Amino acid sequence: MGGSQQQDRDTVIVGWTVYVPPGQKNHAKLPLRTTDQANVRGVKCDITGEPGDWGRSPFTGTRGPVQFAADRVTG
Repeated sequence: MGGSQQQDRDTVIVGWTVYVPPGQKNHAKLPLRTTDQANVRGVKCDITGEPGDWGRSPFTGTRGPVQFAADRVTG
């Protein structure tokens, strides 16, 4: 596809900030990489940026979530 067909298309980027709670099956698949993909609300998205692990609470010792950005690009 190219030429006028390509020029008539708009690029749309939908982005989410995702928090994976501790104990989830995906939580064990760390480290996440920017070349990975994730299903967010049933939509396949690319992971963008470096995921952040909240680690453990210094007060309770409980495990925190893993946070990452996911984008879906269309057009």
